[in-house]
Amino acid sequence: MVERILITTIAICFVLPPSRSASRIYGQEKPANSESLTAVSEIASNAQAVGMDTQKLAKTTLALQSLVENRKIAGAVIMASRKGKTVLAEAVGFGRIETQQPMKMDSIFRIYSMTKAVTSVAALQLVEQGALALDLPISKYMPEFASVQVDGGAKVAVPTVRDLLRHTSGLTYGIFGDSSVDRMYRSSQILSRDDSNQVLVEKLSKLPLQHPPATRFHYSVSADVLGRLVEVASGSSLEDLFEKSIFKPLGMSDTGFYVPKEKVGRFVDNYGPAESGGLRTIEKAVTSHYLSKPVFQSGGGGLVSTAADYMQFCKMLCGRGEIDGLRLLKESTVQEMSRNQLPKGAYPIAMNGAQRQGVGFGLGFSVVVEPISGFEYVPVGEYGWGGAASTHFWISPKDELAVVVLSQIMPFTYQCESTVKPLLYDAVR
Repeated sequence: MVERILITTIAICFVLPPSRSASRIYGQEKPANSESLTAVSEIASNAQAVGMDTQKLAKTTLALQSLVENRKIAGAVIMASRKGKTVLAEAVGFGRIETQQPMKMDSIFRIYSMTKAVTSVAALQLVEQGALALDLPISKYMPEFASVQVDGGAKVAVPTVRDLLRHTSGLTYGIFGDSSVDRMYRSSQILSRDDSNQVLVEKLSKLPLQHPPATRFHYSVSADVLGRLVEVASGSSLEDLFEKSIFKPLGMSDTGFYVPKEKVGRFVDNYGPAESGGLRTIEKAVTSHYLSKPVFQSGGGGLVSTAADYMQFCKMLCGRGEIDGLRLLKESTVQEMSRNQLPKGAYPIAMNGAQRQGVGFGLGFSVVVEPISGFEYVPVGEYGWGGAASTHFWISPKDELAVVVLSQIMPFTYQCESTVKPLLYDAVR
């Protein structure tokens, strides 16, 4: 879940300042950067009303605090919802260690590949409207792809819209491997921030596919191509379509392709592991390229957001396309997108060469297809995805549970998700 991004590495290592000791900030007392007492009381009432164990829920916050204390992360925000009610909302640690700025519930994060689910919803809205068809070749909408070929062969092979959604398009990323096609991607500067979505497609149409479509799962720029497809089918820029059809209806006012000037104070720094232990800053919020509007509106990884905003999106999915009486997708559409869509030969998915046993892919995110050895607490049917800076979301239809956990550390790590997920499922009564 790592996109090609341009970041400035600042070789500064940090430790938690001794003046803000773990016993004062991360002990049994309520962290200073948490919700108000009124909100905390309401959330606790919600949890009890929908069958969540509040004492077990509290363990998730302590577990995240432990990651902060052990300098694994700078900070994190976690939100959980069950049956449409918020049952957990906590912020721990720091958004910016250097200035000791606390992480807050409204902190803004780079969500990278969690953008893919948003692009998928926009595409499926257009499918419902009849502007797109899942099983038509993408060349019907983007003629540039009419003559694309598979690497090493003369056969023309055109992916379908469904192939883009489930990453069976034959496209690649160009940054995870060193195949001849990967090298062509790097030489062509695929995913350049200075290219429009249209220019991206024009570049890709001149390059071969790495694999024949519909034969294997290969994580790729598929969602970015889907972003351009959405623009063509809707007649709008991806930014405008997102705002009109998803962000405004859901009240996602802090989500977009850049951070406006008036919100920079809430934008968090991005970190990486330091060689000597602890953390180092790899991108400061105040000098980030996210402070300016990009030419490239990446449907695969371009958005910034908050936990509360993305939870609105998750609640809509958890509500099978509906939230608070507002319907964004048909129930049947959500059922389709949240079931495994991979052909037999493409299952299970593989990331960086490693198979994820029991995990398939729907129309926009991974789906648990069968029990996973060692992770039996994860229910079949759970779906979700993450982002390059270690952001995560997942939804369990069985439990009517939606979870968003946001941190900012690269390269991608599952540490936050794997720490809190068993605790959250254990709290479901």
